[in-house]
Amino acid sequence: MGRKVKENELTDYLKKFFGFSKFKDRQEEIITNVLEGKDTFVIMPTGGGKSLCYQMPALLSEGVAIVVSPLIALMKNQVDILRTFGTEKGIAHFLNSSLSKPQITKVKEEVISGATKLLYVAPESLSKEANVAFFKKVNISFFAIDEVHCISEWGHDFRPEYRRLRPLIEQIGRVPIIALTATATPKVQEDILKNLEIQDATIFKSSFNRANLYYEVRPKVDTVKEIIRFVRQYTGKSGIIYCLSRKKVEEIASTLQVNGIKALPYHAGMDKPTRDQTQDKFLMEEVDVMVATIAFGMGIDKPDIRYVLHYDIPKSLESYYQETGRSGRDGGEGKCITYYSYDDVKKLEKFLKDKPVSEQEIGKQLIQETIAFAESSVCRRKMLLHYFGEKYEEPNCGSCDNCLHPKTKFEGKEDLELLLEVIVETKEKFKAKHIVDVLTGNLSSSVKSYKHDRLEIFGQGNDDGKNEKFWNAVVRQALVLDFITKDIETYGILKMADKGRGFLKKPHSIMLTKDHDYTGNNEDDDDDIVMAGGQKGGNALDSTMYSLLKDLVKATAAKLNLPPFVVFQETSLEEMATHYPVNLDELSKITGVGVNKAEKFGKPFVELIAKYVEENEIERPQDIIVKSVVNKSGLKVFIIQSIDRKVNLEGMARSKGLSMPNLLDEIESIVSSGTKVDIGYYVNEVLDRERQEEVFDYFRESESDSLEEALKELGENDYSETDLRLMRIKFIAEMGH
Repeated sequence: MGRKVKENELTDYLKKFFGFSKFKDRQEEIITNVLEGKDTFVIMPTGGGKSLCYQMPALLSEGVAIVVSPLIALMKNQVDILRTFGTEKGIAHFLNSSLSKPQITKVKEEVISGATKLLYVAPESLSKEANVAFFKKVNISFFAIDEVHCISEWGHDFRPEYRRLRPLIEQIGRVPIIALTATATPKVQEDILKNLEIQDATIFKSSFNRANLYYEVRPKVDTVKEIIRFVRQYTGKSGIIYCLSRKKVEEIASTLQVNGIKALPYHAGMDKPTRDQTQDKFLMEEVDVMVATIAFGMGIDKPDIRYVLHYDIPKSLESYYQETGRSGRDGGEGKCITYYSYDDVKKLEKFLKDKPVSEQEIGKQLIQETIAFAESSVCRRKMLLHYFGEKYEEPNCGSCDNCLHPKTKFEGKEDLELLLEVIVETKEKFKAKHIVDVLTGNLSSSVKSYKHDRLEIFGQGNDDGKNEKFWNAVVRQALVLDFITKDIETYGILKMADKGRGFLKKPHSIMLTKDHDYTGNNEDDDDDIVMAGGQKGGNALDSTMYSLLKDLVKATAAKLNLPPFVVFQETSLEEMATHYPVNLDELSKITGVGVNKAEKFGKPFVELIAKYVEENEIERPQDIIVKSVVNKSGLKVFIIQSIDRKVNLEGMARSKGLSMPNLLDEIESIVSSGTKVDIGYYVNEVLDRERQEEVFDYFRESESDSLEEALKELGENDYSETDLRLMRIKFIAEMGH
């Protein structure tokens, strides 16, 4: 079975049918291998062009290729795309539980007629007796098994029905197999080849390095506030936020919505039509952000996702790689930020409680790998690629938090020597936890039962404040640097590598770093973010109250011949419509108000709010937790005093290690809170009187304080953004106080 490929045949067809002038990476070799009738195993990261590896040989072969995929949404997506390339609508079909009986009959008729070249099938549909009988009558060119990592219990998305594929294929009739996955550790690869009985398959493994992705792990503190700030920087661009629970998905999606962000939730608890509609809105860019459980995204064909945020840490590094891999598939920017707290680890471990013991062991091992990735201060890319059996030789990737902000290194020669000696002394039969217990002198039940507390080396790593955290960091770096290996078959037992044995014979200098410390508050203290559903941080924005306040601001501003934003900015109105301040003292604590503004403009506002609260029987939050600007930081006091002394702003910024934009942020914050400062002395140095008057007149007549609009109106060639920011500060300080 199979045929010889003619010279230029594939390139010509690629251009003619798919419209591309050249293949990506090893696509051409893979397609040739399939056309020659050989079993093929493709390990190619998301965005590498896996689909083409089976689509093109299917179109060029006699018969129909059966594509096994667990993803109904992806099947429809792929079929729609293929139909846009071909002239025949029946060129591709899918067969799954979403079809009615008449639709299934029509699909089978077109397959029998020979019009169909690709038939996408769910593994459950493939196993139905009626379908097995049908496939026996069909001329099948080959089987393509997509998302093949689902075969392995060590994979991030194990599906038992995938284990039954080989017997089903034998029953239908032996034809070549192409197996494809975007993520597979060496252990998972071995499982796939063994289970599908394709040990002789040609293996095509592309690099797992996604050079355009930026990786960062942040402590899980003030997370919702951080996410909202981050997403606002990417307004109009697509992103995904992953959460572990459906409840958290709903909460975060609602919070984003009330903060003016176009976001929708997506999880398996929603009915199928709603999920489909939500996914379509994301693909059509009617919404910017999908907040989802892992139910969303597998195989989604959207190339311009600019960021993937993990509100909760994923359950495995494979999941992490798969999910982050959905960003930047077009080769453009892809920001991957994960919020980490050890409390999340406890949640993941709870999920394992009711599983069989062997599954629990595997699950715990996978979680430990994720913890190691999160806490390590080693290059994230190096750690990730090492997990997939690939070496990354560059000393600094320049695109992860650990490389951009490296931790101080220390001489680790003696520490590494001690670690390796403990592994040898305990006969290379124990996991990292046991080894670390021996090093730190921890009398755990495991240490006592093996009498390792009697070893001379017991507790020798417990000096100079070297604790469990310190030794975990040494273990992780010893693994990445290939001094030791981890035997995944036995759930993570540490073994010596040749490099480690060589080191013990001839120890040499080795520089190591300590792990990150992500301990700290795991709660969100979002006092300046509008929170949905009455969560901590304030109730949801009351849109009716907000509209009334907006009208009052306009009326007040008109009377005083001022732009509305000089009275109160929109963010202040949003907070008023969330917390309902009913007296001037409460109003002064709203962000952007302060005592002066409360006294100058506040009376009609608190009267309006008090009346509204009484008429609508609203239960207000007990406290309005908003810190006043000056008390919040000594920096504010320094700035106010420096401006009083007419200190040059550049010098002020330098003395505090601030950029000019950051300094202006602080001054704007001071002014919008009601504290009057006079920066006229500095403005006079950078702008002549005539230009100052032009900008002043613009802001007096404008309804918006938008710098973008001001630049457009006044001319980007005549004014810089800094010029206009300075003038806006001067204007608000003079007109609003």
